[in-house]
Amino acid sequence: MKYIESLREGDQVGGVYLCRQRQTATSKAGKEYENVTLQDKTGSIDCKIWDPNSTGIEEFAPLDYIYVIGEVTSFQNNLQLNIKRVRVARAGEYIPEDYLPVSEKDAKTMYGELTRILDTVENKWLRALIDKYFQDPSFESAFCQHSAAKTIHHSFVGGLCEHTLSVVRLCDYYCGQYEYLNRDLLLTAAAFHDVGKLKEISNFPANDYTDDGQLLGHIIMGSELIGSACRRIPGFPHRLCSELQHCILAHHGELEYGSPKKPALAEAMALHLADNTDARLETMKEILAAAKNHGSDEWLGFNRLLDSNFRKTGEW
Repeated sequence: MKYIESLREGDQVGGVYLCRQRQTATSKAGKEYENVTLQDKTGSIDCKIWDPNSTGIEEFAPLDYIYVIGEVTSFQNNLQLNIKRVRVARAGEYIPEDYLPVSEKDAKTMYGELTRILDTVENKWLRALIDKYFQDPSFESAFCQHSAAKTIHHSFVGGLCEHTLSVVRLCDYYCGQYEYLNRDLLLTAAAFHDVGKLKEISNFPANDYTDDGQLLGHIIMGSELIGSACRRIPGFPHRLCSELQHCILAHHGELEYGSPKKPALAEAMALHLADNTDARLETMKEILAAAKNHGSDEWLGFNRLLDSNFRKTGEW
């Protein structure tokens, strides 16, 4: 098979991929077709089945491993695979690990660095909270295997650990630049800011929103988890718990971005800026990587999250 990152316009494809999504649609002319998203460990690609009732289009469902034959085309500067034939893959035709997107960085190494930074937190109450989770092997395993998003940024195995480490690093830097920040509070909030993702998003290969994820979201669930954990630590100060929960509730910064509260503490503002910085620059990294893989030197198209059209920087 050809990995998705290596596909180019005009390529003829014949191989096994993981079906992430399948949806029936209708063209302007009233003709039925199907939108399909295929995935392997290097990325995903939008696909079309223009004639779903034709010979060679066998039945398959989302999360099936499927053998497809088709041709790579380009539409609005994005690669697209036109599927001509498809069937469910047979046992022995694929290795599941080849179809899960994985962080380029080693999760165990990242987790080790994260816990070393957190070991410098001095407040005894926050230390007790950190140790309750980050010293738990079952939590470590789940945290290192999880993504940080369904699609937008860090949507790969190890993504939650990679994103959290980046946010903690940025917050640690802020504390060196702005000495009025409460370092213990900020680093603890950074470590836990996306812990609700463990309940919001299901494990791979689905990596999709759970019922609670749809109904409550990771911000609310993360705040509730931390509040409950603080109350189980005898003597944990109520005000410190509220400040920590506020940082989590406000880390998206604006109500329209899903934050139940806007930042009302300096530490909450710092956490929001660090989270936003890492999310946006990781998205930028993924945009540029896709352009490199597809050999594009032109404008790369509009990105909804960043609300702009981008082009690669020239080489001088």
